[in-house]
Amino acid sequence: MTNDQQGIAESQWCQAKTIWDYHQMHHELRPVDAAIGLGSHDLGVATHSAELYRSGLFPTLVFTGGNSPTTAKVFPRGEAVHFREHAIDLGVPAEAILLEPNAANTGQNITFSRKVLAAAGIHPTTVLLVSKPYMERRSFATARKLWPDVEILCASEPLEFDDYLKSIGDEKLVLDMLVGDLQRVIEYPKLGFAIEQEVPEDVHAAYESLIHDGFTSRLIAS
Repeated sequence: MTNDQQGIAESQWCQAKTIWDYHQMHHELRPVDAAIGLGSHDLGVATHSAELYRSGLFPTLVFTGGNSPTTAKVFPRGEAVHFREHAIDLGVPAEAILLEPNAANTGQNITFSRKVLAAAGIHPTTVLLVSKPYMERRSFATARKLWPDVEILCASEPLEFDDYLKSIGDEKLVLDMLVGDLQRVIEYPKLGFAIEQEVPEDVHAAYESLIHDGFTSRLIAS
């Protein structure tokens, strides 16, 4: 890693890598009753969901998500719709996919997907959440709060930080998102949106430093 990638300094890259590592849950995957692919700007979520389906980890896959300012131009018909089409192109049978096209945040992703599964007669005891790599911890904390009687596992594309930055093509955006997701991990339990997660000192220090350096476009208003 050099310090000339879109103005991202070496020290900032190291701080971002610390937060990146923290966001990932490192769960050991095993068969579950259903999976939920969380909509976002990252089509890799759909790609990895398809890979996990083909490996036999679950019989039913929900794609959830409408649009956000980050995704409206990329996925004009909605995140879940585009993710579903991509997964079908990758060999997932259409009948294995349930669509939830309305969720506008992670809480709605979980709540609305649960309703879609129930409407299909599926009441899982184990659920796999497939997300962006840096969204694993927040999605886990949200699901544990909203769906406490279900065992939650998390997965994301197994990419190194450098490779993920290259796949997205916008280092500033990714660092902003890393910081924003960590803020939500810290703040959302106070609002009743998620269970509390311990944040190690080095992770918190990296977070404060990147905020000081201006990686703030994804922060929620205080």
